[in-house]
Amino acid sequence: MHSLYSEHRTWLHRVPAGTKLLALAALGTGLFWLQTWQALVACTVVCAALLVSLGPAARGAWRVMRSLLVAAVLIAAFHALWQQPLLGITSALRLLCTASLGTMLTLTTRHTDLLAVMERLLAPLSRWGLRPERMALQVALMLRFAEHFFVQWKRLDDAHRARSGRAGGWRLMAPLTIQMLSAARRVADALHLRLGP
Repeated sequence: MHSLYSEHRTWLHRVPAGTKLLALAALGTGLFWLQTWQALVACTVVCAALLVSLGPAARGAWRVMRSLLVAAVLIAAFHALWQQPLLGITSALRLLCTASLGTMLTLTTRHTDLLAVMERLLAPLSRWGLRPERMALQVALMLRFAEHFFVQWKRLDDAHRARSGRAGGWRLMAPLTIQMLSAARRVADALHLRLGP
């Protein structure tokens, strides 16, 4: 599967994966404590500045961020239609902040590092007969497939634009679904052969 991870070294690459995950969890939770749109605007500006500070490493993420910006505008417009403009603005800003933080984590952290952190966090569950390495693998696969979804969406949209000059939009859903199901089947077969039943 394709990955958004960038080989361009940045200051964030040097931060340990565990520290980045802890910061993402803390900052993501903190966003929901903020109620004023002014504070959320400030957070959005800071997140955007941090993403820009990654330089060439962030180049592959701009298409994803543009799509999320469109989604944020639609969320704000929907709430404005229901006479809740402030709720729409705060929801859109939280989405953009959280997506920026998650994108920075994805761009600068290898999946093997994330998997190692998950295994350490879930290790105490082995006392109850659970297998932390399997659970960590499930979480890592979920994150990887979410990333793969956006990568495939971008590739299909680029191909559609090259052929027709227009964005693919809803027309991409059928081929995207087929590709994601095919990828899931290949990964499932590989895991079955390697790990057994």
